[in-house]
Amino acid sequence: MTVVVGVGAGRGVSARAVLGLIDETLREAGLPASAVGELATVDSKAGEAGIVEAAARLGVPLRTYPARELARVAVPHPSERVRAAAGTPSVAEAAALVGGGELLVPKRVSGKGRVTCALARRRLLNVGHGYTGGETPEC
Repeated sequence: MTVVVGVGAGRGVSARAVLGLIDETLREAGLPASAVGELATVDSKAGEAGIVEAAARLGVPLRTYPARELARVAVPHPSERVRAAAGTPSVAEAAALVGGGELLVPKRVSGKGRVTCALARRRLLNVGHGYTGGETPEC
């Protein structure tokens, strides 16, 4: 089992802001950064430089999912504002939970509200570092 960090962010957010919230959330949960196995987000954020750079600095893959897939995941803190903007009522919690698992830390919001993250424990597929995409690659 490993920790998946679901991340949501506003356009143009910095890697520093993303990593700051992730670091704070991990620390409060008593988890080391080495516990993180991947960052996950909605596919519309796949090219968001701050999220991409955060995954690279953590040395983990960034996995993305279509909004319609995230919208099917039951989460404790859905948001109509997020639904209107992203097409799913949750990005951070849903992206952390989409593959199943246990929510360790529900959605956290950065002080300026530009970044959200949630932590879940789940078993990851061995798809290799740098893999992005919502589907498992064929071997």
